[in-house]
Amino acid sequence: MRSVRARAALGATVVVALALGAAGLAVLLVLRANLTDQAGLQAEVAAREVAGQLALGVPYAGLDTGDGEEHPVQVTDEEGRVVAVSKDLEAISGTGTDRVAASGTAGVGDDDHDDRDGDDDPGRGEVSTDEPDFANGTATVDGDRADYRFAAVEATGPAGRTLTVHAGAPLAAERRAVDSVRSAMLAGLPVVLLVVAGVTWLVTRRALRPVEGIRREMAAITASEDLARRVPEPGSRDEVARLARTTNETLAALEESVGRQRRFVADASHELRSPIASLRTQLEVGAAHPELLDVPGAVADTVRLQALAADLLLLARLDAGERAGLARVDLGALVREEVSQRVGDRIPVTVSVRDGGLEVAGSRGQLARVLGNLLDNAERHAVRSVSVTVGRSADGVLVTVTDDGAGVPEAERERIFERFVRLDEARARDDGGAGLGLAIARDVAARHGGTLTVSGARFELRLPRHDPGALPPDPRSSIAGGAYR
Repeated sequence: MRSVRARAALGATVVVALALGAAGLAVLLVLRANLTDQAGLQAEVAAREVAGQLALGVPYAGLDTGDGEEHPVQVTDEEGRVVAVSKDLEAISGTGTDRVAASGTAGVGDDDHDDRDGDDDPGRGEVSTDEPDFANGTATVDGDRADYRFAAVEATGPAGRTLTVHAGAPLAAERRAVDSVRSAMLAGLPVVLLVVAGVTWLVTRRALRPVEGIRREMAAITASEDLARRVPEPGSRDEVARLARTTNETLAALEESVGRQRRFVADASHELRSPIASLRTQLEVGAAHPELLDVPGAVADTVRLQALAADLLLLARLDAGERAGLARVDLGALVREEVSQRVGDRIPVTVSVRDGGLEVAGSRGQLARVLGNLLDNAERHAVRSVSVTVGRSADGVLVTVTDDGAGVPEAERERIFERFVRLDEARARDDGGAGLGLAIARDVAARHGGTLTVSGARFELRLPRHDPGALPPDPRSSIAGGAYR
């Protein structure tokens, strides 16, 4: 069953059916118990009436047992012998004995009416006040057999003889009432279930109508590949509305990501075209006129292509979510090492390591790449000095790279971290690079849980400090294949 509406309707119908079935069964049981108790109360009243007559000394033959069909009566003595029965009683069960004829040895109340010492008043017995015993059974009166609820009440005659009166009340009314209620429930249950299924179907259909609209629009977006389209958002504040808003947010993020990827591919193609064209021209000239081959220029273009390819590879890995390796990296030692390897810089770099315990968790190669890019940027814009300072901050380790250049205008301080962005004064390819260095530096800093910001000519790299004992030794490896700059 693929339809959500059908599953919801079926589920609601099954739940309601089970609930109504359980409730109906409980109602029938309670109704049957109440009606049975009423029948037992009627039987007890009839039994006590006969027991009262016995206690007053009424002879067995003169007992008023009422309507035998309505309340069949059987009286037994202490030995279980039948001493009296109601009129037209032909068979009985459920009273302890099935005999319906008085025993010949019992007499007709002679013992209870023996006038001792000529006393006209033989006295009176008593009726037991204990809770009577109840039992279900059957009785045949004048050829009609029926079910009864019997009550057994003890009575003591004037002569001290204990008798037990069994009187019954018919259960036919109870059976008819229970059958009527059960029939009504069985007849009404299908109607109720149909109503529940129909209402659930309609309500679910109405609730899922916006979802179908979202599905159709998503299918249209997939077919057209137009990520600028958005799904309709219902005016309600329920889960469907939140789903529509989240879907539109996802589409917006996807559109931005695809746009960024397209711009990246276009910019990368543009950046690769120039050195490749220059290298091809030099090689073609060298093939035609070997004496005119510019070997240093060809090598420079090749190095530039290699650096650009390394940058693009690192960015691709960062975009793919590659995690930085967790190792202990001493930023103070790393800065000294990176600066010592920069033998060709036009301006010497001053290093100041102010504190100890400057270890962070991350990839040594990626962090070296960040420092190299920041130093390259400072060398490109400095006039006479470049300085690097490493120290502790309130929440980690702070590395600052400062030059004495003009600095970054406030309006451009976020834009310079975008890919392939170069400020106007650094548009020359020989001096400004491809515009990927600062973008790579910020991405790497973010992957390490840190930040990279700029204020004028001062770049600040903040990284969280970690417990050195909780990290493995520094493997001194780089995901960029060893190309730091």
